[in-house]
Amino acid sequence: MFKTTLLGLAVSLSLIAGGAHSAPEPINLLTENFPPYNMAVDGKNFARDENITGIAADIVREMFKRAGVDYTLTLRFPWERIYKMALDMPGYGVFVTARLPEREDLFKWVGPIGPDDWVLLARADSTIKVDDLQQASQYRIGAYKGDAIAEHLAAQGLEPSLVLRDQTNVDKLQSGAIDLWATGDPAGRYLAKQQGVTGLKRVLKFDSAELYLALNLGIPDATVAKLQAALEQMRADGTLDTISGRYL
Repeated sequence: MFKTTLLGLAVSLSLIAGGAHSAPEPINLLTENFPPYNMAVDGKNFARDENITGIAADIVREMFKRAGVDYTLTLRFPWERIYKMALDMPGYGVFVTARLPEREDLFKWVGPIGPDDWVLLARADSTIKVDDLQQASQYRIGAYKGDAIAEHLAAQGLEPSLVLRDQTNVDKLQSGAIDLWATGDPAGRYLAKQQGVTGLKRVLKFDSAELYLALNLGIPDATVAKLQAALEQMRADGTLDTISGRYL
């Protein structure tokens, strides 16, 4: 009887331990201020959970809810830091980011969450006209350090003036410190509007990208599949359009 009791206790403890061990940890999601896709409610460079808003933030919340996957959500600064955290740390992810060929094997991807046209914007009174990036290279171009757009310009042989916050480029453009602003659309226009600047001219669309949630390679494939399925369900039932309509 005593042996039987001990055996039963051992089995129970083993099951408890096994269940605890197999319980999935929340995925630690990181994002940045990148309006209108993700942003802090108070505009600061640090926020958590309900203090983060935007198209992508709302989509990701609903996606994880439908997939039944636990997560934490943190907005930090700068982008280079959180990108590297998601790249190096198991259980982490970052959004939104462009899915580029050179990044393809670095992450597991869920998306697309939204589009991002890569454009050169000029002031409303600008007379600049260019047909391609080669022609644009004669002008002073501002870009966001660590962003895929800045990396693309550098790969094309351009040397943009880099800043740590894309908002800074709005002020630089208006003051004449730069001639053109390399940014995303609608993100750039939304950002400028928040600072009271409207009427910027779209001088050139030089590329486009789809924006994704990038997950560390250590995230299980089954989890990634559940999230992708939830996103596709949201796309089919109109949830993505409804969320975007709140901001645009």
